[in-house]
Amino acid sequence: MKQFFVFIKKEFYHIFRDKRTMFILLGMPIVQIIIFGFALTNEVKNAKIGVLDFAKDAASTSLITEIQASRYFDIAQTLSSQKEIEPVFQKGNVKLVIVLPANFNAELTHLHTAKIQIIADATDPNIANQLTNYASAIIRDYQQRITENQQLPYTIQTQVRMLYNPQMKGAYNFVPGVMAMVLLLVCTMMTAITIVREKELGTMEILLVSPARPFRIIVAKAIPYLLLSTINIASILLLSVFVLGVPINGSIWLLLGVSMLFILVSLSLGLLISASADTQQTAMFIALVALFLPTVMLSGFMFPVANMPVVLRVLSNVVPAKWYYNIVNAVMIKGLGVQAIWKELLILSGMLIFFLGLAIQKFKIRLA
Repeated sequence: MKQFFVFIKKEFYHIFRDKRTMFILLGMPIVQIIIFGFALTNEVKNAKIGVLDFAKDAASTSLITEIQASRYFDIAQTLSSQKEIEPVFQKGNVKLVIVLPANFNAELTHLHTAKIQIIADATDPNIANQLTNYASAIIRDYQQRITENQQLPYTIQTQVRMLYNPQMKGAYNFVPGVMAMVLLLVCTMMTAITIVREKELGTMEILLVSPARPFRIIVAKAIPYLLLSTINIASILLLSVFVLGVPINGSIWLLLGVSMLFILVSLSLGLLISASADTQQTAMFIALVALFLPTVMLSGFMFPVANMPVVLRVLSNVVPAKWYYNIVNAVMIKGLGVQAIWKELLILSGMLIFFLGLAIQKFKIRLA
C-alpha cells in the first residue's frame, strides 16, 4: 500500500510542477463554462429590426413601443417606403422588418381586423423562425389586451405553460451539455498523456522493475486527476447557479455522485488512450478529435439525437457524454431521482468497467 501512495504522490508532483497542466485542469473548465454558458445559446436577444409604419396613428405607435420594449428586439431602422426594405436586408443592418398598413387604428376600431406584414431574413432559418415567432407573440398579446373588454364570437384562447424553464433561458439546455463536454475533454485529455509521458521521459523502466501491479499503477495515475476534477465539479456547479442562473432542482448529492461516476469514465477512457498511443501528441490528437466532435454532435445538447439518421442515433449510444447529459437534465433541471436515471447509471458503470479493464490489459501488453 505504501508503494501505491508513492505512485500517487509522484503523479501529483508531475501535475503541480507544470503550470500549463494546472491551468488546463483548473482554469480551463471555469473559462469554458463561462464562455460557453453565455455564448452557446439558442435565444435571440436584442435583434436589430426595422419598422415601416404607414399609419403613424395611436395604435401603431403603441404597438411599436411594445416591440421596442421587448428584450428580443432593438429597432435600428425606421423606414419610409417599401423600396428601403430590401437594401437594409442586403446591408445586414436588420434581421426583420415589420410593416404596419395605413389606417391601422381605423381598421382595428371599425373592422376589428388589420393586417401586419412581417418580413424576415431567412438566410439563417432558425433565427428567422424565432424572430417571427417572437414578433407574432407580441402582436397577439397586444391584440388580446385591446379586445379583452369586447365580446367577439368564437374566440379561442390558448394558455401556454413552460415547465422547468418558464423563462425559456438557453442556459438551462446548454449548461448540462457544457458540463459533460468540459469534464470529458479535460479529464480524458490530461490522463491520455500520463503513461505516454512516462515512456517519453524514460521513466517507464522504473515502473517496469517496480513490484507494483499494473492495476495499482493505473489507479494511482488516475487518482490525482479524480481529486482535481472534484474541484472542477464544484466550480462548475457554483458558476452555473450563481453566474448563469441555472438552479439545481434535484438532489445535489445525487448530482455529485453521478458526476464522479462520469469523471471515472472519462479518466478510464483517457488511460485507455494513453496505454494505446506511442507519443503525447498522438494521445492528445486522439483525445481531441475522437471525443470533441462526437461529444458536440452526438450528445444531444447541440442537436436533437431524435432528428438524426438511424446510423447516427445508434452511434450516439457509445458517446458517454450523451448519458451524462441526460442525467444532468433529469436531476438538475427536472428534479428527478434515481428511479428516472437508473438506465443511464448502468450504462456509464458498464463503460467504466469496460474502459478501465481494457486500459489495464493494454498496459500489461506494453509491459511484456
